[in-house]
Amino acid sequence: MMKQLLLIFFLLCSRTSGQSGPAAAPSDPTTTSGQSQSTPPVLPPSSVPLVASGPSGSVEITSILKKAGKFSTFIGLLKSTQMDAEINTRLEKSNQGVTIFAPTDTAFSDLQTGTLNTFTDQQKTELARFHIVPSFISMSQFETVSNPVHTAIDGNTVGFPLNVVGNGTHVNMTTGVVNTTVDSVVYSDGQLAVYKIPQVLLSQGILRPQAPAPAPLPPKVKKATPLSSQAPSTPTAASVHPSGGTGLPRYPAAAVSVGLAVLAALSFFL
Repeated sequence: MMKQLLLIFFLLCSRTSGQSGPAAAPSDPTTTSGQSQSTPPVLPPSSVPLVASGPSGSVEITSILKKAGKFSTFIGLLKSTQMDAEINTRLEKSNQGVTIFAPTDTAFSDLQTGTLNTFTDQQKTELARFHIVPSFISMSQFETVSNPVHTAIDGNTVGFPLNVVGNGTHVNMTTGVVNTTVDSVVYSDGQLAVYKIPQVLLSQGILRPQAPAPAPLPPKVKKATPLSSQAPSTPTAASVHPSGGTGLPRYPAAAVSVGLAVLAALSFFL
């Protein structure tokens, strides 16, 4: 009897030890480095200026761009069109300020090869002016700015439309040809704002076909003097009547009058 009880007890213990525990919950997917995968957030443009503002009255646009770096082509465009001097003069004499959208060197290199070289001097000046707004606009003011924005091209918004929309963290820009954004703040001191953009602002007004230069006028040719005015005078030939008769020669009226007077005088004495 004791052996039977031990056998039953042994069988029960074997069944209990053979049962497995609950399955473990699946672990979160991880990368090869052991970190969970996640989509990186889109960062807003940095509001911290790349170049710190200096003392009042010492602002010079090309110096600011040189300190920020990667704006060599835009600096060359401002200098060749003399817009750098115009910007500095406006900052000294106007209290409305200036806003500049500065394309990077990469932005210019992304243009079709030779684009700037094919531009006329007028097109280059318009291109430089299209990146300049004759008033100060802060990042927060882009939310309420009136569109289209009036640039330095004499406020022309027909051939040079610029629409800017901000939501507090991002600033989107469109010209009808280019859609881009503001990457970061290069400089801002309440009078001058410079923003870094990844594309060159082009418009239909800049890319319009240029009228060819008028052809030079041909030199004026002096009229030749008629030969009849140069030939010596000859006795007037008697006119020939259609019937074949010879008419009286055509003398000047003064000569005829003198002849008649002489004949009248002779007849009086005769």
